[in-house]
Amino acid sequence: MRVQPGDPAPLFRQRAISRVDYSIDAAAGRYLVLCFHGSAAHPLARRALAAALARPDLFNDDHAAFFGVSNDPDDERLMRVRDRYPGYRHIWDFDTTVAQLYGAMPSGIGADGMASIRPAWVVIGPSMRIMKTVPFQPDGGDIAEVLAFVEGLPPVERATGIEMHAPVFALANVFEPDLCARLIEVYRAGEAVDSGFMREEGGKTVGVVDHRHKRRRDCLIESDELTLEIQRRVRRRIVPELKKVHQFEATRMERYIVACYSADDGGHFRPHRDNTTSGTAHRRFAVSINLNADFDGGDLVFPEYGPRAYRPPLGGAVVFSCSLQHAVTEVVRGERFAFLPFLYDEAAAIVRRANNDRLGEGVLPYGAGGEDAREEVSPTRD
Repeated sequence: MRVQPGDPAPLFRQRAISRVDYSIDAAAGRYLVLCFHGSAAHPLARRALAAALARPDLFNDDHAAFFGVSNDPDDERLMRVRDRYPGYRHIWDFDTTVAQLYGAMPSGIGADGMASIRPAWVVIGPSMRIMKTVPFQPDGGDIAEVLAFVEGLPPVERATGIEMHAPVFALANVFEPDLCARLIEVYRAGEAVDSGFMREEGGKTVGVVDHRHKRRRDCLIESDELTLEIQRRVRRRIVPELKKVHQFEATRMERYIVACYSADDGGHFRPHRDNTTSGTAHRRFAVSINLNADFDGGDLVFPEYGPRAYRPPLGGAVVFSCSLQHAVTEVVRGERFAFLPFLYDEAAAIVRRANNDRLGEGVLPYGAGGEDAREEVSPTRD
């Protein structure tokens, strides 16, 4: 295998039964078992798939998830395999991209669907690191080895042997209660719009609205005076801590909005990362500041590091790298109001400007709205 225990798992997007561009990264936060079987028509593959299907207690999407990786178009045409929820999904790797990425196939597929493949199991940890690789064995010993290994794995939050904590930091008293109340009033008095998310399509960053993935409404903060008040607090109360914790000096802040997750429409945001497109690649750190406390649900979670929920108090903030997978749980009572900017520096600003020509229709190019002046939060100014 090209991958070994301890290595970061190679990430990929590939066609699957469930969608045309399934990202394995979206499955982080549980143990993943990739079964590179080549073709479900092969006896060894049939035996492996049947053994996995017989263990829904393991493959339940909480503890672990199973992914069959097929290189045989007849598996799709003849419907030899099917997804089963929770726990079981199949990847159509007919161009062998994924198999070659993991070292399960050094060349093209053979006439019998197995000639060129090195059929194997790969177990991946919640934070997308390789834990174990096991080649298929004629006597089926590989199946027993893999299932016993997955069965013996600790809860996700102790996957590294100790209880994990997401690499985030929290701060109290970033915004005063009065400022929080004024920002909520901006939302109440303004025009809130459906909040989408960025996706890469055809080499361009485009905005997408999909309520299955995200349900939130945002209102733009247009007041320059209020913007300056926010900048002062971020500059005095977040920027120094960010430099202390991560040796990163933020000089710019993107996005002045008041966001609202409401129980009325099941407000939520499914697992995602904030810097995965050309239009968002400049983002370095995300900030989540709660503007109220009277709600249930709506907590931040970081699935790669376990189920622990992070909920700053009124006016408090959680700060984290934009590369971390995170989600917002569904609000089940009331409304959660939040200020949700991104911090970056001058080097990242160069990246942002350079990617202007990779923004799709409807995505405003950087500089078109006077962002240079509006987004500066350099700690040398007050």
